[in-house]
Amino acid sequence: MPGFELIGEEERAALNELMDEGGVLFAHGFGPMRKRYHVRELEAAFRDKLGANDALCVSSGTAAIKVALKSLGVTYGDEVITQCFNFIATVEAIVDCGATPVIAGSDETLNMDPTQLEGLITKKTKAIMPVHMLGVPARMNEIKAIAKKYKLPVIEDACEAVGAKYNGQYAGTLGDAGVFSFDFGKTITTGEGGLVILQNAEMAEKSRWYHDHGHMNLEGIPRGLDRAGITGFNYRMSELNAVVGKVQLAKLDYILEESEKRFKILCDGVIAPAFKKRAIPAEAEPAFDTVIFEVKDKNLRDSAIALLSDMGFGTKIYLML
Repeated sequence: MPGFELIGEEERAALNELMDEGGVLFAHGFGPMRKRYHVRELEAAFRDKLGANDALCVSSGTAAIKVALKSLGVTYGDEVITQCFNFIATVEAIVDCGATPVIAGSDETLNMDPTQLEGLITKKTKAIMPVHMLGVPARMNEIKAIAKKYKLPVIEDACEAVGAKYNGQYAGTLGDAGVFSFDFGKTITTGEGGLVILQNAEMAEKSRWYHDHGHMNLEGIPRGLDRAGITGFNYRMSELNAVVGKVQLAKLDYILEESEKRFKILCDGVIAPAFKKRAIPAEAEPAFDTVIFEVKDKNLRDSAIALLSDMGFGTKIYLML
């Protein structure tokens, strides 16, 4: 159940309230014209919900990945290890920093295979970025142990795993940084938007600067006179996105519960026992974003797709090479 299916009067009321408060759509400044800073409130709400040290709202999940990479100083000549089953944004962000993506294979969870990880580490490796694809957390115990051995930071790409947990801890909070997406198809949505979770104060500061043209946002200094801490870019979230995000965040637990019900119906009552289902780590509590199963017989596959489509479930074919 993606968040867009629950967009309703609560989101409409929040948007109307924003306009009634003064209609300031920008996340910074304009103090005399506004009552609240909704982006900052959404950051605080996520920080409290996830139990993180810091949270930064940005314009998309893709932007969140790049901001996290930049906070680590990833640049030309560096390598970042990620995984083969992935969404292109993870690789795009690495390349856009001037770094080289190094691709680990996937295991039966369809996430990063930790047994391949150590062999991919070189002197150029700057970070390890597992992706919690389609709601299932990667094997973070093994990945973090290897990262610790080589003193490498871990960025969790949790764009498709909002609300998932591993060892009872929210995905995105297990590494040095975590990133989320709130686009229109995600577990909760702000239309477009993303979030960076930072556990390190220095990384948090650099992220906040970088996403806002390098602005240090020094207290008591107008933005036009504010100093730049680093060379940055514009990856800010708007107040429009934030007010929707606050309402959607309040619906997250309900969305996860309903998604789990549908997940279990599919796994226990619809998907044939002969089909190979995606493995889920014992330590993981998925976000139940997607049910994935393998069926090699084309006729069986087509029959399964037809049945699921008739039941109102969307389907997609992944080709495993």
